[in-house]
Amino acid sequence: MTAGVKKLTDRATTPLADSATTQSARDIQAFVETLVRLGHDARALLTAANLTPKDLEDPDARIPCTATGAILEKAHRDRPTTNLALKMAAETPIGAYPLLDYLVLTSETVGDGYRQLARYLRLVSSPAVLAVSETAAGADVLANAPGNPFAAEYGLTLSVFHFRRETEGRFRPDRLELIHVPDDVAELEERLQCGVHPRSERNALRISAAAWRLPLRRRDPQLRALLALQADEIARTWEAKGMATEVRRALAVRVAGGDMRIQSVARHLATSPRTLQRRLAEETTSYQELVEATRRQAAEGYLGETTLSAGEIGYLLGYSEPAAFHRAFRRWHGQTPAAFRLRRRRKPNKRQVPRTSRRPRA
Repeated sequence: MTAGVKKLTDRATTPLADSATTQSARDIQAFVETLVRLGHDARALLTAANLTPKDLEDPDARIPCTATGAILEKAHRDRPTTNLALKMAAETPIGAYPLLDYLVLTSETVGDGYRQLARYLRLVSSPAVLAVSETAAGADVLANAPGNPFAAEYGLTLSVFHFRRETEGRFRPDRLELIHVPDDVAELEERLQCGVHPRSERNALRISAAAWRLPLRRRDPQLRALLALQADEIARTWEAKGMATEVRRALAVRVAGGDMRIQSVARHLATSPRTLQRRLAEETTSYQELVEATRRQAAEGYLGETTLSAGEIGYLLGYSEPAAFHRAFRRWHGQTPAAFRLRRRRKPNKRQVPRTSRRPRA
């Protein structure tokens, strides 16, 4: 058992990428819920990471990345499991990572979905970076996770299970290549229905052209475009540092109907409203200025890329009535939302996204 624990520790507790020192409580919750399906006790897992269930109540809260490694190590100590990454992937439902999952699974084809996955994987706290290499014969999906074979194995196998479900069982990769040697290669081959090649020079899935072109059952370009607006805004806020950036990150996921009060954001950032205001003042900005900037960016995106009415956009952004949104927009741009939309659509290479009320089908 000691050897098994050390093996998992080597695989799962390698620090995440330098750009991700914290992770979303939602990501931790997804891991814990998956391990519970495998027979583990949630409270014991959280205790091993110095967390409580209350720490996960706010899905947008940030938690040190080391928590994942502590949770996985505790799980393996309590119930040593061969191919833990594979078994966790098989038990992770679609929707465990809501924004990422639906960005991917509302794509037209498996190939489109993998492109979305490679682009937006940073929305979750994965240590792996995906890349797609396409040829006439098909495509390779590569997972780069230096020092963390658990992350590579989990990410690649999870994608196989999800795309198989979304193609009604038709999706099968040609082969899985892994740098490390899995616990049980035969089990991987049976579950993934493809050859598995350990001690390879890379972590990758090889996918045939026919499988790459398979349509996804809940493809929805309109909904995907709306989700991409939100995802791009969240991703942009991760490129800078400082308290103002942390506030913008919190506001970006709340701007469409969420709680943007300073008390809520301060609690999310584990500080007080007074301290938050003081630190923002040191960065020569204020909380209200950041709220305004977040709403302005969101309004520009919705007006330029959707056919939502100005009243609907104002409601999404938290304005009590259309007139309040119109006044704010005139202050930002010196024109009405309708005039802004007309001017934006006259620019070349701007694609209009039709309005949609559809949601991903279960």
